[in-house]
Amino acid sequence: MTTFVVTMHTREEKMAAFGRVLDVLDELREKCPWDRKQTNESLRQNTIEETYELCDALIKDDVQDICKELGDVLLHVCFYAKIGDEKGQFDIADVCHKLCDKLIFRHPHVYGDAVAETAGDVLKSWELIKQKEKGGNMTVLSGVPAALPSVIKAERIQEKARNVGFDWEQREDVWAKVQEELGELRTEIEKGDKTRSEEEFGDYLFSLINMARLYHINPDNALERTNQKFISRFNYVEAKAKEQGRELRDMTLAEMDALWNEAKRRNLC
Repeated sequence: MTTFVVTMHTREEKMAAFGRVLDVLDELREKCPWDRKQTNESLRQNTIEETYELCDALIKDDVQDICKELGDVLLHVCFYAKIGDEKGQFDIADVCHKLCDKLIFRHPHVYGDAVAETAGDVLKSWELIKQKEKGGNMTVLSGVPAALPSVIKAERIQEKARNVGFDWEQREDVWAKVQEELGELRTEIEKGDKTRSEEEFGDYLFSLINMARLYHINPDNALERTNQKFISRFNYVEAKAKEQGRELRDMTLAEMDALWNEAKRRNLC
């Protein structure tokens, strides 16, 4: 984790800093040819990339990078609001007010008479509250964005189902489901049915994600940590091979495994 020391700012300084962002964006929108030509559509892909870069910084717990990437995401929020303002649709104040109104409405245990002693109590009422909102979701699962990555989407689907009581009575029961789905997957693979194998693989992944949810494991974070661990260890293997004047493609699996195990002993992750 990167050490990152910042000065603690007063509320007035924070508001001034946010105002500076808006002022800089106004000037860029007026004077910079690239910023001036941007639209909601042209910014969309960049927004996705910036969000993933923030997620990468978060999983690495790189405080300095988190701060930087949050600024990039904030820029995009302000940019869309600026475009909305130019079109006479909404501005950044509307964005902020709508956010605050939604937070207040969805937290009646803070701003109203409802009682919620635990985070679990809050989650149980969350979906019902959302469905009461004007223009809100008409079905439990309609609020799951279609464009979410599949692992995160599966997790969100399961969370929303749980919030209305559709869940395992005992979390240990999920293990039997995981084993059942694994067995069905092996059966279809052994049959050589590619379509059915893919379907059963999806069911197996879904059951694993369900298990992770019940045991408070973030499946997307877990997979990404494994991705990073593999990259680190594989890079070590490749670097060691080059030190020997060799290419990986010319090495045997046993030779590569030996270097891989060396990387594991060094706790590379």
